[in-house]
Amino acid sequence: MAIRLIAMDIDGTLLDSKSQISAQNATAIAEAASRGIEIVIVTGRRFNSARLIANDLPCEVELIVSNGALVKSKSGKTHLRSLLPADVARRVLDATEQFRPMSGVIFDRDAEHQVIFERVDWDGPFVGPYLRRHRSQVSEVMPLANCLNGEDPVEVMFIGECEPVRAAHDRLGSLAFRSDFTIALTEYPRTGFSFMDVLGRGVTKGSALAEWAQRRGIPRENVMAIGDNWNDREMLEYAGLPVVMGNSIAELKSLGWATTLSNDESGVAEAIRRYVLRND
Repeated sequence: MAIRLIAMDIDGTLLDSKSQISAQNATAIAEAASRGIEIVIVTGRRFNSARLIANDLPCEVELIVSNGALVKSKSGKTHLRSLLPADVARRVLDATEQFRPMSGVIFDRDAEHQVIFERVDWDGPFVGPYLRRHRSQVSEVMPLANCLNGEDPVEVMFIGECEPVRAAHDRLGSLAFRSDFTIALTEYPRTGFSFMDVLGRGVTKGSALAEWAQRRGIPRENVMAIGDNWNDREMLEYAGLPVVMGNSIAELKSLGWATTLSNDESGVAEAIRRYVLRND
């Protein structure tokens, strides 16, 4: 069946290793959109960060952000919202106190106080560069749980080196209330960088994409998804045509899905040309 919706991850997928969109990717995406194919960015990034990328694409784009917790238009209109209950977020923080230097809480807010940490290491090798790009949206609250003053957050976030984030992942997996939340893990072993999102129960890129496609009247058979990391798995499993990047983690490549070129070789454009544009 013809593809009617293309869902793509950002980091490691749409962007190359220099965090840029290649001309080939932009051209292929624009051509697909001109033929009436819906373009959806599906990312672990927050909305404000993802919108900066979407604005560089020469076509209309919808955004599924925070690993499926929010679906928004580029203008900021919210289509879907699945937040983490504040009481669950508080229990997660209470159970992971030893990981506090790399943990934060994210809220769905328009401007300030979107990202909350206890203390911000502006010069840190992992957290620092990310937070400096969004300084006006970052606040400090001590203790961190005090930011949970009745408003449900989007997520609790852990960001840092792979090994301690993995340790936090294992700690969360052992909790008695594990079924009350979802974990989305993203790892970049080559750089040693990792981040993990603790989201509401059942919230994934795949669940959000499924609900959005249903709202748009598009069967899963008409959906192509492109990704490269752990947090893309549910999205790829949902899509009628899952495509894995050439630079993907080995575990995704082992599942037998179609593989395209790497993000430094405009793998998104290659997948669109091979599986979508040739059909018209």
